[in-house]
Order: sequence, then structure tokens, then C-alpha cells
Amino acid sequence: MALTREQIAQRIAQELQDGYYVNLGIGIPTLVANYIPTGVNVMLQSENGLLGMGPYPTEDAVDPDLINAGKETVTTATGAAFFSSAESFAMIRGGHVDLTVLGAFEVDVNGDIASYMIPGKLVKGMGGAMDLVAGARNIVVAMAHANKQGESKLLDKCTLPLTGVNCINKVVTDLAVLEIYDGAFHLRERAPGVEIETIQSLTSGKLVIDGEVREMVL
Repeated sequence: MALTREQIAQRIAQELQDGYYVNLGIGIPTLVANYIPTGVNVMLQSENGLLGMGPYPTEDAVDPDLINAGKETVTTATGAAFFSSAESFAMIRGGHVDLTVLGAFEVDVNGDIASYMIPGKLVKGMGGAMDLVAGARNIVVAMAHANKQGESKLLDKCTLPLTGVNCINKVVTDLAVLEIYDGAFHLRERAPGVEIETIQSLTSGKLVIDGEVREMVL
């Protein structure tokens, strides 16, 4: 069975390492804050000016003035700090973010990402994504493997306007975990119950399968 949005976030949370400074993009990436493994201490950074972001609040703890970059209410962790968005982007552009998690419309075998515009549809703009793909040390993409029409979003070459070039290392979809290098998607894990043939049929870009592919452990 394909993973839910929450399960994608849960799998990506396993990529977090103790001491990391992490930026979470809007959409599925923001859910990662709810699944940080026990014993792993990370500082979540939001580009609107918050370092030390916590999980989503319960109803009795909602503060409408405390939001993330996606304008969702959040909580703060012990030691959190508030500052201007200019300082926040200085952190990102200065290479001080260890890992960023982004959503995407398309990713290709060169590690290119298209994440901010579908021509003909109204968009608010690129946001901080261009700075994040240029400044973060490591980038993981959270996305559906195929679009609503059943067409692959993992391509030989992106067709939508690019956010960044040759910058994506790993993709976690509702079907699989894939690493990107040497001009191909390398299949590392598959969602529980999902057959390799299903992943192959929904991956337009070059897909490399080396040996046995294990099921994800969530």
C-alpha cells in the first residue's frame, strides 16, 4: 500500500541526526516535526524567523501569532529564538542548515527540482525554496510518486520551471526511497506491500535496482 502523507514524514524523520539544524518546507515536510525520533535532538528552523520550532500544537495550546513559513500554527522547543526573516535567510544562505526537506512537483535524474510553479495556475511565488536548495548541505524531497493523472513525477528531465539544479540527494515518495546520483534514481527502499514492478512503472526517469530492495520500517 502507498504511504500516507504522515507516513512519508515519519520515514523522512529517520534522516534526522542528533545536533542537526533542519528547515522544513510547507506541505508534507512540516509534518516531520511530529516524528522526530526519541533521543535525537534537532533544531528546526523556519525562514519566517524562528529557530527551535516544535510540533503542531494541541487545540488548547494554539497561539495564532506563532506560525511557521506555511502560516500554520506551531509550538516552540526549549531554547527557541525569534528573529527577522533577513537573519533567517542569512543562516540559510550562509550554509548553516544541515538538512532541508522540501516538497516538489517534479524531480529528475540530474537532481534538478521543480517545486514552485505550474504554468497557468496562480502561485504566490517561489518563497524560500531557491535559497534553501542553494544553501542547505543536504536536501531530501517529500512527494507523491505520481500526479493525480497517474503520470510519473520522477523524470529524465523536469518539464516545469526549475527551482534548483543538481541539488537533490534523496527522494521519499509514497512508494519508495530513492537516492539520486550518476544520472539515475537508485531504489533503496519500497513502501510496505508495494511491488518493485509498480515503482518501475511509475518512474519515468532511469531507475537502477541493485540487489534486494528492503521494505521501509516505519
